[in-house]
Amino acid sequence: MSQEDLGFEADLDRTYVSGIERGVRNPTLRIIKKVADALDTKASRLLARAEGAGEDP
Repeated sequence: MSQEDLGFEADLDRTYVSGIERGVRNPTLRIIKKVADALDTKASRLLARAEGAGEDP
């Protein structure tokens, strides 16, 4: 899914989605929920993946 498509589905600007992806934006729980809904997943799953992203294998 492109940033533009995700932004449209989550009712967010594409540049905001880009900022989240690059780590320069800190989304609120409300935004995380919107993104999760747009991706047809749970917010808790997104958060769990984000927590594990910085761990060493």
